[in-house]
Amino acid sequence: MQLTSIIRRAAQVNPTGIATIQGDRQQTWAQFVDRVSRLAGALRGLGVGPGDRVALLSLNSDRYLEYYYAVVWAGGAMMPMNVRWAPPESAYALNDAGARILMVDDAFAPAVPAITAEAKGVETLIFCGDGDTPDGMLNYETLVAEAAPAPDANRSGDDLAGVFYTGGTTGFPKGVMLSHTNLFVGGISNCDALYLKEGAIYLHVAPMFHIADLIFFTAVSFVAGTHVVVPRFTPEDTLAAIEAHKVTHVLLVPVMLQMVLQSPQLADCNADSLQYIGYGASPITEAVLAQAFKAFPKTQFLQAYGQTELAPVATILDTRYHTFDGPHAGKLRSAGQATRICEVRIVGADGTEVPRGEVGEITVSGPVTMLGYWNKPDITAKTKKDGWVYTGDAGYMDDEGFVFLVDRLKDMIVSGGENVYSTEVENALARHPAVATSAVIGIPSDQWGEAVHAIVILNDGMTASEEELKAHCHDLIAGYKCPRSISFRTDPMPLSGANKVLKTELRKPFWDGHDRAIN
Repeated sequence: MQLTSIIRRAAQVNPTGIATIQGDRQQTWAQFVDRVSRLAGALRGLGVGPGDRVALLSLNSDRYLEYYYAVVWAGGAMMPMNVRWAPPESAYALNDAGARILMVDDAFAPAVPAITAEAKGVETLIFCGDGDTPDGMLNYETLVAEAAPAPDANRSGDDLAGVFYTGGTTGFPKGVMLSHTNLFVGGISNCDALYLKEGAIYLHVAPMFHIADLIFFTAVSFVAGTHVVVPRFTPEDTLAAIEAHKVTHVLLVPVMLQMVLQSPQLADCNADSLQYIGYGASPITEAVLAQAFKAFPKTQFLQAYGQTELAPVATILDTRYHTFDGPHAGKLRSAGQATRICEVRIVGADGTEVPRGEVGEITVSGPVTMLGYWNKPDITAKTKKDGWVYTGDAGYMDDEGFVFLVDRLKDMIVSGGENVYSTEVENALARHPAVATSAVIGIPSDQWGEAVHAIVILNDGMTASEEELKAHCHDLIAGYKCPRSISFRTDPMPLSGANKVLKTELRKPFWDGHDRAIN
């Protein structure tokens, strides 16, 4: 299974079909593959060899798609970077992966000095934006224009295709290693689950660094469809692109869908072309779904559940279960059933499967399970056992194989579709001189699904305001990880027999009245 074979086939069966559209810029599949092979030639000329990591820090772009395929064509491994990270987080990932090449666009070129001050291993900077090329950087378009097409390195199967950084329980991101097979099969799965067919026009409006959108690089290409790109999400740009380009498919994180539904432009938008809206990263309220059904009466909805370690989808709640009436009603609270390419089990503490209806940990096996975590064999061994990925999510399965999420075993919060590990936030708070200790938890949020909340105990005789601590965190970690609210406590934190903070007790007042302890 080879990622580059997907686009060669697309150019073969649909050479004059439109592959990518961004603003006024578009190209055919034949042109796309030519540019990918030339960029691969340029990367190889810069020393990229088998498995070498090539990082990209950029907003959504048609060049992001070229990068995805060119890096593996050259024999390397892609490393898309979270655009919401603070410079220290970006530098950590670059150092951890040993990336020597970093591509940046206009939005992130100004951050390069702060990043490279700590990421000493970065040797080559490539500017992939549309403005003037900053001093000390190579120009992306010049590299493509001047390079000869390179022969495909023919990496495939279990060869490393990419390293995708996600939150870490130790306070640092973990690099999830995905193979050609992982991404190839993950693309096939999404192609099947979202009913992608020849002529599909997919809108990339979710962030491309996030594997939930990035897996559609392969899925849409499988059917030689069209990739429409919006650089960053706004409800207005999303609706305008759907109407202008007759978009058929889109993936929206629930908070994005909510913002689209609240947009004044929705009433005037012709979205009749839109066949399917996929949503995921966090479940959605039934009230928002009911509003979405009404706003998009000709569109069908699907929910996906998974994680980066699963490239990325484990279960799908199909369109026929998005209903409040009839024989399929009652499944909207579930995360759906296992996709056609993986197996899902609910297991107890001893790793054996529990009876239907009993809560345990959700585990997944199949050709989409990661190779492991980069440079973290111990954490890999705890997460992937005998071919099964232990998700860290607690749930149960009903008699029809529908998975229902109940709680989160990992100390993690999912806010607006992004994973936030509480340790990362607690480590940032601990660097403030007034903070004695803190506990970070997720609390219900109508807008974000879960919001990051910090419970703080200050040092004796010292003071700090909520706004001061929020600003302090913003200097150290990405904005989405920072507490949206802070409460102060004078009593000691509740502790277990092992002297660990009982976050379940701290969360109870916030989740009282909810039928599950996560959103």
